[in-house]
Amino acid sequence: MTNLEIVKQKLYEKNASLVVLYSNGECKEYYQNRINDIKDILRENKLALKDAVIADKVIGKVAGSILTVAGVKEIYADVMSKYAIPVLEKSNIKYEYKTLTEYVINNEKTGMCPMENKYKDEQDITKIYSEMVY
Repeated sequence: MTNLEIVKQKLYEKNASLVVLYSNGECKEYYQNRINDIKDILRENKLALKDAVIADKVIGKVAGSILTVAGVKEIYADVMSKYAIPVLEKSNIKYEYKTLTEYVINNEKTGMCPMENKYKDEQDITKIYSEMVY
């Protein structure tokens, strides 16, 4: 089983929102919504996700940008927005998704996530990272 298959399986088995296989071999599940777990991990240690393999419920441009700057190696998303793909491809990050969507939906399910909308045209992913994480 590949590392991506391992985190993908845990995402569904544990009903987690995020699963991280760290470069040291530790695998952890997280359960907060949106990008809160990713931000918490990076605020504690900005190098924590370097070369990690992750599975997440939803990856949009903001999460994709943060994970790219953080140095993640591979990503699986249950749902991925089309805005995330160019970010990942530009940095040669391997990715897979179950469902591709136009954009990440907001909590009310009435339209685009405010963060996806705010950053959808932003080209500087380090700006997204610094504004969202710190």
